[in-house]
Amino acid sequence: MKSVTAVINHQALIANLDKIKSLVPNSKIVAVVKANAYGHGLINVAQNIEPKVDAFAVARLPEAMELRSAGITKPVILLEGFLNAEDVIVIAEQGFYTAVHDQEQIDAIESAPINKPINAWLKIDIGMHRLGAGKDEVSKMKQRLESSNKIVQPIGLISHLSVADTPSQSDYNQEQIDYFFSIAKDFTGDLCLANSAGIISWPQARTDYVRPGIIMYGISPYADKTGEDLGLTPVMTLKSSLIAIRKIKKGARVGYGAAWTAPEDTTLGIVAAGYGDGYPRSMPNGSPVLINGRLVPTAGHVCMDMLFVDLGADAKDKIGDEVILWGEGLPVEHIANLCNTIPYELVCRIMPRVNLEIH
Repeated sequence: MKSVTAVINHQALIANLDKIKSLVPNSKIVAVVKANAYGHGLINVAQNIEPKVDAFAVARLPEAMELRSAGITKPVILLEGFLNAEDVIVIAEQGFYTAVHDQEQIDAIESAPINKPINAWLKIDIGMHRLGAGKDEVSKMKQRLESSNKIVQPIGLISHLSVADTPSQSDYNQEQIDYFFSIAKDFTGDLCLANSAGIISWPQARTDYVRPGIIMYGISPYADKTGEDLGLTPVMTLKSSLIAIRKIKKGARVGYGAAWTAPEDTTLGIVAAGYGDGYPRSMPNGSPVLINGRLVPTAGHVCMDMLFVDLGADAKDKIGDEVILWGEGLPVEHIANLCNTIPYELVCRIMPRVNLEIH
């Protein structure tokens, strides 16, 4: 009998990559593996897909270093750039690529005691208003990067679509794409724009390099679709086991805060999974888990290490039976919608104590 296990299906991962490559046959693939490969296990994922991708993308330098330490030799791109001036030395030594999104980062590069130039992508703000050079900064930052002997030439151009996953914002999305290419016409280096939703829905955003993230893991970037709707296969199945079964009477009040009251005599199952594993406490009563091929509703507040399910009065389930929390047969997108979040958050917050089982 096991507690919580995230089963990672590498065949599904490869199938999803093949699907992505069929959509962008003329683009190079930058596999986004930040946040522990969206909770799927950074090193296992990277080692499995390295032969099929052209580069990897992470958010922060320690993630990049972890890839190098594990023997990953493909280019690694720092999407947030670097946070400290001393990081430039490490970037140069390790051959990482870095986004450059403000003047201070250029100052740090120009001041760094490095003998080998670094690969840089100028990051521009096309509408997210998070990171990136504004319209009044692009020209100056481009000039500084192109005139620096500490930067590999030509420099690349990178940005991020903020509403590619929101069909109602099609005009704003097109405005962002148009602005990116108005800047790109003055660049001779590589271009990188399309994220997961851009790859699926916006062919005009498919640049030299594309950055599949959530779709690589078989999960939809859209609020109204699942990965399976897009021809993808979920890579993670999060599962646990029934560790106790209790008969309770009608009117019994269950769990912290007596948050659920049995409407009739029933059988309560206790599952070895809780918010200490990454299963959301915000999950409302009645949310489904999958047990012995049928959907069973949750009952009461999710605890740190356990949750309750209403198995029904005539339940034949046994201690040790498998419980699927999301994944194969129960899309994580549905679970995310029920607790008013996005599937990205659920898979990214899988806790370290959860077992990873690689298939």
